[in-house]
Amino acid sequence: QVQLVESGGGLVQAGGSLRLSCTASGRTFSNYAMGWFRQAPGKEREFLASISQSGGSTYYSDSVKGRFTISRDNAKNTVYLQLNSLKPEDAAVYYCARTAPYGNYLGPYTYWGQGTQVTVSS
Repeated sequence: QVQLVESGGGLVQAGGSLRLSCTASGRTFSNYAMGWFRQAPGKEREFLASISQSGGSTYYSDSVKGRFTISRDNAKNTVYLQLNSLKPEDAAVYYCARTAPYGNYLGPYTYWGQGTQVTVSS
């Protein structure tokens, strides 16, 4: 069973930074593209960024406006999301996700972590 565990969320002032981590179970982490999403209260889940199996390709939503960076360390079964220049509107629960076996870094995403809360104060 695939397990994804996010960490690194917390409270930060506007303009600050956080680095989120997502650690996956199993020995086949490098076989799958990974992505980051977020969901704010009353809003639908929003795609943020994805990264290919080897880390050679990345894709970002235009909404991140160059502020977020996705990376991965396959030796640690971990994918990261660096959040810079945070704004109050970035406050949300941030989720990592793994693609289906037949997918790529563009999707589809079929496994999800529990989420980590990011709160941005003004």
